[in-house]
Parts: sequence; C-alpha cells; structure tokens
Amino acid sequence: MGSGVEHISMDQKAFGIDSAEKRLNELGYKQELRREMTFFKTLAITFSSMAVFTGTPLYGPSLRYAGPASLIWGWTTGSLYFWAAHLAGPKWGPFASWCCAWLETIGAVSGIGNNKGGGYFASRGVFLCMYIGFTITWAVLNSFALQVIAFLGIISIWWQVIGGLAVIVMLPLVAQQTQSASFVFTHFETSPEATGISSKPYAVILSVLLSNYCLYGYDTAAHLTEETKGADRTGPAAILSSIGIISVFGGAYYLALTFSIQDFNYLYDVNNETAGALVPAQIIYDAFHGRYHNSTGAVVFLCIIWGSFFFCGLSVTASAARVVYALSRDNGIPFSPIWRKIHPKYKVPTNAVWLCAAISIILGLPILKLDVIFTAIVSISTIGWVGGYAVPIFARLVMAEKNFKPGPFYLGRARRPICLVAFLWICYTCSAFLLPTLYPIQWKTFNYAPVAVGMFLTLIMLWWAFDARKWFKGPVRNIDLQNGHI
Repeated sequence: MGSGVEHISMDQKAFGIDSAEKRLNELGYKQELRREMTFFKTLAITFSSMAVFTGTPLYGPSLRYAGPASLIWGWTTGSLYFWAAHLAGPKWGPFASWCCAWLETIGAVSGIGNNKGGGYFASRGVFLCMYIGFTITWAVLNSFALQVIAFLGIISIWWQVIGGLAVIVMLPLVAQQTQSASFVFTHFETSPEATGISSKPYAVILSVLLSNYCLYGYDTAAHLTEETKGADRTGPAAILSSIGIISVFGGAYYLALTFSIQDFNYLYDVNNETAGALVPAQIIYDAFHGRYHNSTGAVVFLCIIWGSFFFCGLSVTASAARVVYALSRDNGIPFSPIWRKIHPKYKVPTNAVWLCAAISIILGLPILKLDVIFTAIVSISTIGWVGGYAVPIFARLVMAEKNFKPGPFYLGRARRPICLVAFLWICYTCSAFLLPTLYPIQWKTFNYAPVAVGMFLTLIMLWWAFDARKWFKGPVRNIDLQNGHI
C-alpha cells in the first residue's frame, strides 16, 4: 500500500458493488482483501473462535474455588480500534485507537496459545513441541485463501453442534449416578486447603472466571468485515448468533459435566487417572468406566472436545492476523509495510499470519520452566481481547449524540445504559484476571499476567508519549472521495 491516495472511477464500480464495500470506500479504504464470505461462513469462523468446549481446562479450578453453584450461575452473566477512533472524535481519536489497537493485538495474538488444551501429562519438552506444531499448522492453513478457513469453520460448527449434543445428552445417561439439582444449583464449598483462599467473595470471583473467559471471541466477525458480503448487517448478526449458540451449548455442557460427577473429592486426587489435573476428562472417564469398565467412550468424547480446540485455534489465528493487518495498514506497528502485504493469489495477509504465529510461540516458551504459563496466557489474552472493547464503549458513552451516525443495528434509547453496564463489566473482568489464583504466592504459582500486561502497556504508553503521538493519526484513508470519484 503506498502512502498516496488512490482515485478510482465511480463508473467502474457503479454496478454490482457490495453495500459493505461501498461503506468501506466511504470510510476511506480501498477493497484489498477478497470479499466473498457469506453470513454462514462468517458465523462458522466466529463460532469456532468462541468454541463450545473452550473452557474445559478452566472447569476444574472454577469448580474447586467455590463449588458448582457459583460456576453454574456465573455462566448467566472493521475492527475495534477503528470504532474507537471514530467514536472518540478527531481530538482523542488517535490516542483511543492507539490504546484499543494494542490491547486488541495483545488479546488476539496471545489468544492463539489458549487453544492447545490438555497435554498435562506429557513432558515439558513434548508439550512445547505440540504447542509449536499446532501453531505452525494453523499458520500454514491460514496462509491459503480465507475460503479454506471458512470451509473448515463450517466443519467446525457442525462438529461442535453435533458433538456437543452427543456429549450433553449422553454423558448424564452413561453416568451410573447423577448429582441432584440441589447440589448442582445450590451447593457452595470453598477449598482453602487446596487453593489457599478462604474468602468466600474472592472464591466466587475466581469461580466465575470460566464464563468471563468462554464468552468472548465474538469480535472475530468484526475482523472479517472486509471479507464479508453485506458486512454492515452480516457482521452484527454473526456476533449475536455466535453468542446465543455458545451461551446455550456451553451452559448445557457444563451442566452435563456437573450432573455427571461421581465422586467430587476423587476428581482432584493426584492418584486418579488424570492425576487430578483435568477434571472434565476425569468426569467423562468415571462415567464410562463405571458403566462399561473401559475408557473407549471417554476417548471418543475427548476427541470431540480436543477437535473443537483445533478449530478454535485455527479461527483465532485468522482473527489475530486481521488485527495485525489492520493496524499495520495504518502504520501502527514497526515494519508495517511488511505486515500489511497481501498474498497476490489468495488475498490474505500472509506475513501478518506468520508474525502472529511467531509471537504465540515465543509466549509459550516459558512452558519449559513454569507450571502456570497456561493460566497466565489465558489472563493476558482475556485482558487484552476484552479490554480492547472498553475504549470504543467508553468513547460511545461520552460522545455527543449529534456526532453519531447509526448503522442498521442500533440500540436507540437503551444505548447508554447498556454501554455503561458493559464498560463496568469489562473493568471488573480485567481486574479479576489480574488476581492471584493460588495462595501462598510463590514463583511456581505466581500469576505473572499483571507484570506482563503492565510492562507492555507501560512501553506502549511511553512510545505514544515520546514518539507515536507525533505521527500516528488512527485509521488512514487510502482512497478519497472527490468530484464523483472514490
């Protein structure tokens, strides 16, 4: 992309132009990525980014902090930086988009590392090789046309819906005994001897982190708007649909797990079949082994779950690459001309894909020395990804209504109350993921997310204060509207 502004004849695009492409032109961008995504394909990739089973590794710790009641009830609770720039106005737009863009980048790129699942019983070296292998596989697949990812996303949505239904319906039926409704919905029990946390409010906060973590990733649809047909309507519809489907299926999945518990205390026994490390796997194993005296069914169910992690990582990589591409297109990161290059044949930001993969691998290297790396990566990605929303939402709260141009999806009079609740919830969520998760605090249990996020944000703010504010102006137009030309 050159620094000059391109002029494209309106006559050349007068016929057959997509409404979203027209809106993109009006916002100052030319169409560079291939726009061929339908609603269902966008939904499939967005759905895969959220994934029905994504909270599986967090289920055990959440259950242990405060018992099943808080875990179950807790479940009921163009890109972002472009929105932030325009909602904040010309004065604060560059700073707002700068903050939002980097939070979004932190969340999206580190989020790639959340989707390896399991691996608790392999040696550190083997697990790191698996981690790197999955990341490279996702990068290779994302180097081809987005239609490849869309096709796999369609497989993913059916994999998770059909597989999810199988797990949700069959697991309680297979279990020889099921827990009572009163246990699932009302039993509250802390485990200070295991977690070091005796404060009930603190335990509840940590217990509901499961839902805070699982119910995000829906903004993938926003990152794909430049490749989606009719994105001004398709994007919001995909976001709402994904949230609805994941909320129902995810909630049903955790209910099925909780009802199927055979022996609560045995789940965390270091001498059990999963060494007390992966509670959902132990619940599934206990159910099948108790009835059939073999683990074949459990292996099948776990393959369904781990398959969803593969699809999730694939979609998150696609989303992260679009975040990096969008920011580099506006010269927001070092060596931007490299990362914004589009593959001439497949029309995807291949360099951005491999940059995201490289950063994800680097973030995973501490696996060799630290036991808490997964918890830290989860915290960092959630703070970045969810925290990125705080900037445009706050800007919308303080924005003068006369300066706002509503789109097809508009909240009307409910906009400010909803924005206020959303902003406060985001602040709470980010704060909760910064808390220590185990006491006493030691090097092996320390949540280094506050240190990592703090250092990164400090560097970004210093960069802004001493340099970036002089040249970064937020979204940069690469076409102009003049005398009947765009």
